[in-house]
Amino acid sequence: MTKTQANSNHIIIRWLPQQEYQSCWLAMREFTDQRTDTTPDEIWLCEHEPVFTQGQNGKAEHILAAGDIPVVQTDRGGQVTYHGPGQLMVYTLIDLRRKKFNVRQLVSLIEQSVIDFLASQNVTAVAKTEAPGVYIDNKKICSIGLRIRRGCSYHGIAFNVALDLSPFQRINPCGFKNLEMTQLSALSPIREVQSAGDQLSSYLVKNLGYDSAIN
Repeated sequence: MTKTQANSNHIIIRWLPQQEYQSCWLAMREFTDQRTDTTPDEIWLCEHEPVFTQGQNGKAEHILAAGDIPVVQTDRGGQVTYHGPGQLMVYTLIDLRRKKFNVRQLVSLIEQSVIDFLASQNVTAVAKTEAPGVYIDNKKICSIGLRIRRGCSYHGIAFNVALDLSPFQRINPCGFKNLEMTQLSALSPIREVQSAGDQLSSYLVKNLGYDSAIN
């Protein structure tokens, strides 16, 4: 087995401290630009300080009243969404060429991991091809937006665990008017972001086809 093949079967999982969005975004982009064919894939888990992020396809009219929450124009796919304390960010830094994934496959595997995790909490969730993310009774619990650069992905998902959902009322989440949001704490006993992240990451490791994770 070559070094490249060996690295493709393992993934590094990093818990980062709560931080502002932009520095984390720039770190992801720098990691992606500097990685080589033998760089192990990574998952970064964290929470962000309050921020609205506007994706590459974002339209200004979907930001209704940002108020005191900053708006950052970023390079992921999708429209506007909100990040803040109590929301789990899962950034998937994956070499798609090495894994032999296309973008649609990666999105589906990430969504399925969220669905599997929620099923372990006796919560039934679904994905929607026409509106990426994960939904429970037509309420959105998880948003997804990726960027592919040099054949590798960065950005990832925002999973609502236990946060103040009111900032979502200041936007059309993901570009959809009147889309309701929900969160894990309303549906299960889990209220800690760390617990949700530890459990969800195990499903990601399995569904993305890694033999093991290095913490």
